[in-house]
Amino acid sequence: MRKPIIAGNWKMNKTLSEARELAQAVAERVGSVSDVGMILCPPFVALEVVGSIIDGSNIELGGQNVYWRESGAYTGEVSPTMLVSVGCRYVIVGHSERRGRFGVPEPDMTEGLHRLFGDSDESVNVKAKAALAAGLIPIICCGETLQERQAGDTDLIVREQVSAALEGLSAEQVTSLVIAYEPVWAIGTGETCQDDEANRVIGVIRLTVAELFDTDPATSMRILYGGSVKPENVKGLMEQLEIDGGLVGGASLEADSFCQLVETTQAVYQR
Repeated sequence: MRKPIIAGNWKMNKTLSEARELAQAVAERVGSVSDVGMILCPPFVALEVVGSIIDGSNIELGGQNVYWRESGAYTGEVSPTMLVSVGCRYVIVGHSERRGRFGVPEPDMTEGLHRLFGDSDESVNVKAKAALAAGLIPIICCGETLQERQAGDTDLIVREQVSAALEGLSAEQVTSLVIAYEPVWAIGTGETCQDDEANRVIGVIRLTVAELFDTDPATSMRILYGGSVKPENVKGLMEQLEIDGGLVGGASLEADSFCQLVETTQAVYQR
């Protein structure tokens, strides 16, 4: 059985003192949990503080983004080795909020600002390769917009994104990384993909990996669901056979809700 993961993406939230308080509360309550993988992804400025708090627990540290160069004149960017140096083991790559046309929200995403920072399928691929080369585990995000779903293009979009993200990787590398299916229309909106539909799309992703790299990497790889995951709906999602955990935004910003996600996931997988 694949070990599930609950990863908290704090996005641009929490001051240093707030990050310290949240990390401490999470570590005290679920830090000893061993049968669910737990990852905290705070803003860059809080990585070292959060890392020091969770050190010695079973919670791991992740970055929210990475650049593919080791160093240089890249103002505002963070390299893979910088993330490793503060204790990161994971890094999110290709989140919908980082994809698309720079500074221009998708026209069908009036409920939130998504696809703002210019990441493309190509840049997601080189970021994933750079992360792996540095010893980081990338959490590669994919997912369709509302417009693409309404056009019936969900499967096409996720297959294209996954294939492009994994281009040039070995089967061994693919086995080690994580994919997160995050339908863009469900991120931060309160809308959640129905359990069976999320399971179906993640099955499409797993089939795509199998077609590219054979069945072993596809079977071993963990694929998460993301998009308004919260304590009220996590049980149904985690009961799906293809879903191996959640990449969580808003519900990771409160210790109680994040810990509930971990505890519910643990209960489901202990059956």
